[in-house]
Amino acid sequence: MYKANIMVVDDDISICKSVANVLRNEGYIVDMVFSGEEALEKMEEKKYAIIIVDIMMPGMSGIDLLKEIKKKKPDITVIMITGYPSIKTAVESIKLSAFDYILKPFTPDELRSLVARALERRQAYEEIAANLSIEEEKLVEISIPEGLYCIPEHSWAKVEKDGNVRIGIHHVFLKSIRDIQSIKFPEKNEMRCQGEACLRIMDSRSQTIRLWTPVTGKIKEVNEKICEDFSKLIYDPYEKGWLVLIEPIHLEEDVKNLTILKRI
Repeated sequence: MYKANIMVVDDDISICKSVANVLRNEGYIVDMVFSGEEALEKMEEKKYAIIIVDIMMPGMSGIDLLKEIKKKKPDITVIMITGYPSIKTAVESIKLSAFDYILKPFTPDELRSLVARALERRQAYEEIAANLSIEEEKLVEISIPEGLYCIPEHSWAKVEKDGNVRIGIHHVFLKSIRDIQSIKFPEKNEMRCQGEACLRIMDSRSQTIRLWTPVTGKIKEVNEKICEDFSKLIYDPYEKGWLVLIEPIHLEEDVKNLTILKRI
């Protein structure tokens, strides 16, 4: 197993203990702190692979802590904890380079799966960095097509000429998913809100990965043909590898929470 030091930051002691117990049972070394200020002090004393941060905290908020972490040590992977009322803030955290967020209430399996994905990506980046003799944070990721909106390193949205929105998986996010076994699509005409799970992917370890919906709207079509050839997700994620077509409800408001991706 990839060895990792993990810090959990939450003013709610019960949440801290719950998260810590789940991860310690997996063999990780986990420290608990109860404020953003304490977290910044702790990360100067010890090297952490992952810091799990609650968005809503008194004093220094989770978003402010995320900014400070990325300013001081950009190579640390940050996972945010959020409740449904703060989905907009959670999406904002992804734009600020958080790896992902997890919604309350979450199950131990969901937490384990998310941390495992985060560590697999870190391990892959570290191996590449070591081979190239460069620092991990200086690695440059592949650029994606111009004009797409996205939840960075997660899901993308393409506004079609008819106003509908095509949705797929960011290529960086795909790197953290091992051997896709199945995809559970939503039903046609179902509603999805920005930040909710659009669909679920099952990998070879029976872990479930949720793809967050970048825009709110009604499901018009799903690309079930992708299940016949998952390689399209890997080799052509922004065209043939699309997954869901949505009829948006308030697109103008939703895109304000997303990042516009331009070809570099």
